[in-house]
Amino acid sequence: MKKTYLMIFLMMMLVMAGAGCSSDETEMKAQAGGKVELTVSAAASLQDSLNDIKKSFEKENENVEVHYNFGASGALQQQISQGAPVDLFFSAAEDKFDKLVEEDLIEEKNGIDLVGNDLVLVVPKDSEKEIGSLEDLTKAAKISIGTPESVPAGQYAKQTLENMNLFKEIEDRLVYAKDVRQVLTYVETGNVDAGLVYKTDALNSSKVEIIAAAHADLHDPIIYPVGMINNLDHAKEAKQFYDYLQTEASMKIFEKYGFKDLK
Repeated sequence: MKKTYLMIFLMMMLVMAGAGCSSDETEMKAQAGGKVELTVSAAASLQDSLNDIKKSFEKENENVEVHYNFGASGALQQQISQGAPVDLFFSAAEDKFDKLVEEDLIEEKNGIDLVGNDLVLVVPKDSEKEIGSLEDLTKAAKISIGTPESVPAGQYAKQTLENMNLFKEIEDRLVYAKDVRQVLTYVETGNVDAGLVYKTDALNSSKVEIIAAAHADLHDPIIYPVGMINNLDHAKEAKQFYDYLQTEASMKIFEKYGFKDLK
């Protein structure tokens, strides 16, 4: 009887071991056939251009799937600082990017100042307000800018208004937005009389009119750095996308949407 029980036990162990191997092999095959998923945290103003680049990149790299997290650069930087699982950071301001370099979350060699932008004053199409210049903002009842502490476009807008000695005069009429896209929406819907947004956003809206551009010496340079986060799970694929952003094909897409090539 003991021998019989022993034989049955051994046979059961062999069956279980075989099932385990089969399960492991299935899992390995599933992983081998699956796609690597990358997460890219990027400034809201990059949304249209990056969506186009994603399509062309994924056609050429079928094993990689890119997911975007768009928002204000300051908010995205804080998320990464607090441990958010991100592979690349594409900021609309150097100071937000440099913060992650200082925190040893991005190596300087793994980042580049890729594109530039302009800050422009926009009003709703067919606006009856007589706003023909930045100085005319004193005639507006409501003006929208991004929250300067977290939105680079808002930071540049505040600098511009301060350097023109306009900020204190219109401060009580300012409507702050969570990102530059929200500023544009406020203008498009007529909830404000004017707004300060990036040229790239304004060019892609049929509901606003560009009135004037802020002179470059009125604010910090508008530079978009991009870099890879340290200690990546998918460093090879992240480098693929990082390099792809710098290709001629990608730069043509950026330029199509109004960005300046800084490479």
